[in-house]
Amino acid sequence: MRRLRCSAGWESWCLWCGGTFDNVNTLRFLGTGTSSGVPILGCDCETCRSDDPHDTRFRTSAYITTATGTQLLIDAGPDFRLQALKHDIRWLDGILITHTHNDHIGGLDELRQLNFLMKRPLDIYGNELTLAEIQSRFRYIFTLTQEGGGKPQLELHRVEAQRAFAINGQTILPLEVFHGVIPILGFQIGDLSYITDASFLPPNTLEALKHTKILVLNALRFRYHPTHFTLEQSLEIIRQIQPDTAYLVHMTHDIKHAEVEHSLPPNVHLAYDDLAITF
Repeated sequence: MRRLRCSAGWESWCLWCGGTFDNVNTLRFLGTGTSSGVPILGCDCETCRSDDPHDTRFRTSAYITTATGTQLLIDAGPDFRLQALKHDIRWLDGILITHTHNDHIGGLDELRQLNFLMKRPLDIYGNELTLAEIQSRFRYIFTLTQEGGGKPQLELHRVEAQRAFAINGQTILPLEVFHGVIPILGFQIGDLSYITDASFLPPNTLEALKHTKILVLNALRFRYHPTHFTLEQSLEIIRQIQPDTAYLVHMTHDIKHAEVEHSLPPNVHLAYDDLAITF
């Protein structure tokens, strides 16, 4: 459904198509793949040659719409333009950045078209390290240029792990996560917690996750990796937390959907591109 923001707030019906908003929080997986995506360029493995659409994975990202109409993006990777076109994303109230590896921020320049549509800057939320890296790598965005330069307008907002903040009244709790030695963020929104690229969760985060009903967690592959959870490590975290349901993301071509999905516990599923869940 297409949505539009008016000066008085969110309408309960769409001005373009006349439809109504669903009175639930929804998360749509825009991408569930690792930094190379799936299929991987030049690879002839069974997963990369699969005709199962579940085995085609854009870089990991998620689009959230709340019951009150607030629209949030988690990460803007290099596939963002295609993801936004596919799902007709025309407005974002906030963009939550987990960290600054390219598969999570490589699409920031594509946000400029949303500036034209929204007629306002876009709000970016991240930790201190993330915001500093964005300003360094995308210096042109924050440098005065001639008119017609064509660059996004971004407003940066620093958030801290374990300190809640709000967007349009929606409370969001950043979670402390480690990607190798790099401190990154997960995000808890209501009954849902979203974590990607983790290799270690500190005790304060594990404690916060005990209150979550739906957990999204990365599961890179079967073999050990120094900066990402393996499938078995993710399953162990899920056993500790015991959410009602868990969805696995950020998967390489080692994970063939049909084979792995059937081997998982009943409350654990492989997420796939375009899957929508409510919470």
